Amino acid sequence: MYPIEIVAPMIQELTDHGFESLETAEAVSDALENMQGTALVVVNSVCGCAAANARPGAKLSVHNDKRPDKLYTVFAGNQREATAKAREYFLPYPPSSPSMALFKDGRLVHFIERYQIEGHTAQQVAQNLQEAYDKYC
Repeated sequence: MYPIEIVAPMIQELTDHGFESLETAEAVSDALENMQGTALVVVNSVCGCAAANARPGAKLSVHNDKRPDKLYTVFAGNQREATAKAREYFLPYPPSSPSMALFKDGRLVHFIERYQIEGHTAQQVAQNLQEAYDKYC
């Protein structure tokens, strides 16, 4: 597990832009179980593609006419129980860090895996999300 001193700025990068950090499995269940409306869950991580593409892409994506009602994040490698619980809602997709999941009325409707983040610009990640927002939000 990464020390909080290392990951805190990476968590804050999203929470400063309106994302709520779900730090426990219970918080994830409370947020996603029987939810109404739309929610984006970002699995944050320390890897380079999270810094270069995922976090910036997630932040850019919410500058759109349509956007999720709720924005959440869990941190892989630090908030292990929360991340494991979130991944239960991401099935059938395998664990992937970073990754992003869009839910509508408690149903997973769009998922971006690590391979769809690596090698793509933050703008391309944001566009992928915005197209999903336009369809589902």
